[in-house]
Amino acid sequence: MTWRTIGSIRESPFRRLDFRVKLAILVVATVLAFLWENPTLMAVLALSLLICSLVAGIPPSYLARLFRLTLPFYAIVLLTHGFWNTSVGRTALWTAPRSWPLVGGSLQLTSEGLAYGAMVILRTLSLILAIPVVIFTTDLNALIVGLVQMRIPYRVAFVLSATLRFVPLLLEEINSITEAQRLRGLAMEKMSLSQRLQVYSRIAVPLILGAMTKSQQIELVLASRAFSGSPDRTYLHELTLNPVDYVVLAVCALILVAALWLRVTAGLGTFS
Repeated sequence: MTWRTIGSIRESPFRRLDFRVKLAILVVATVLAFLWENPTLMAVLALSLLICSLVAGIPPSYLARLFRLTLPFYAIVLLTHGFWNTSVGRTALWTAPRSWPLVGGSLQLTSEGLAYGAMVILRTLSLILAIPVVIFTTDLNALIVGLVQMRIPYRVAFVLSATLRFVPLLLEEINSITEAQRLRGLAMEKMSLSQRLQVYSRIAVPLILGAMTKSQQIELVLASRAFSGSPDRTYLHELTLNPVDYVVLAVCALILVAALWLRVTAGLGTFS
């Protein structure tokens, strides 16, 4: 998934929302992810963001690839909290035999540790799912205009947009280099993990050189157009909030206030 493929994402309600509204959704999701420590509530949040991603038109293949890439990290997090999170661990599900050296009789897998590890996984998953809903459904020009209308300095908005445009170029450069290696008979799918890492390490040099060349080209283009970063400019399209945007903003504010109030008064969201 790159910025070049955004146009292929089907039309959805999220694409029609104002960028500032999408940013509010991202802020609410981030606050809830760090506010809640209850695994059940985190599961509800992650599931809601997954449904929003599918409704927004994010390809399921992209989400599946994202899950596959993060699966080893999630496994490490789950085992780490399950075995060594002694601050919450109470109920032992498995204890290392006493015949085991060093850890025999002391190393335990606790149900509370596994539950806390699952909560951490769902928290990171929620944060990962919230970003594509905002970024992949927003045109870069609308993103810049939205940031400027939020009183963000134009230079900061331009640097952010340039970064988002530059990353897909690097990914395409990596694909071009790997395809060139395949045409020369390099079968990476038959290699072990260590061999693949060696191949990717050799790609680093031409990738860095290509990135430096592209950055110099961008610098020359900006200089030739007398780019100064001045905020005093006109825009082809101005972003305006419509009634649907105001409704979504009101719902986001209501959810955020209710979650904070329930956490303070009733302890809703604490780990249990």
